[in-house]
Amino acid sequence: MNNIQYHKALLAYLSEYVTEHKKSRFEEILGQRTRYLTVVLEDLFKAHNASAVMRTAEGLGLQDIHVVEQRNTYDYNPYVLRGAGKWLTLHKYNSSDQNMKICFDHLKMNGYQILATSPHEYASDFREIEITTKTAVVFGAEETGISDFVKDHADGFVKIPMRGFTESFNISVSAAVILEDFNHQIRKGSNIGLTPEEKFSLKLEWYQKMVPNVDIHITAFNKTYNPKNNS
Repeated sequence: MNNIQYHKALLAYLSEYVTEHKKSRFEEILGQRTRYLTVVLEDLFKAHNASAVMRTAEGLGLQDIHVVEQRNTYDYNPYVLRGAGKWLTLHKYNSSDQNMKICFDHLKMNGYQILATSPHEYASDFREIEITTKTAVVFGAEETGISDFVKDHADGFVKIPMRGFTESFNISVSAAVILEDFNHQIRKGSNIGLTPEEKFSLKLEWYQKMVPNVDIHITAFNKTYNPKNNS
């Protein structure tokens, strides 16, 4: 079966069950989605923190979240996430004793520079960082922060200058502040959007999440699908 041909036919079939308003909204959002900036969450153990960061990322138009589980298992809080998670692409690294290395290797292979957040003196004020290439921002675990591996292998470190006795903000606040600034920077440039292939893939995924009883519809479609009629 030609997968591209099949998926195009399936998208056309499912589109009959999606309202014009939703179709228009999907096109608008897809036009603003980016993978130029992405987020890495390392060993977060509080579900509301991970959920808040994901909600912020989705609202800013970022598509990918990378979740590394080395000591702690990822979980989410639906009341905080508010449905944002279903529109994101979640990459989980939890099958090895070197999950962060696997994550870093994947990101670097795909052209990302990796900036890690840290409240310490070796980190630069995030406002002094100019984002001119694909960038992944690492947020470390509550209380302990980024791991030694991240300290040894990140390309740079950023922090939010603090003016009080508190050493750092909650991770969800830090993520909102830093990601909004970096996102604002990249939106001034070009070539940060999704490729046509990426848009198509996400649209098909989102349609399947929107159509009620989608499994029944796909079963019915498969029974009638004929590649010769869609060539």
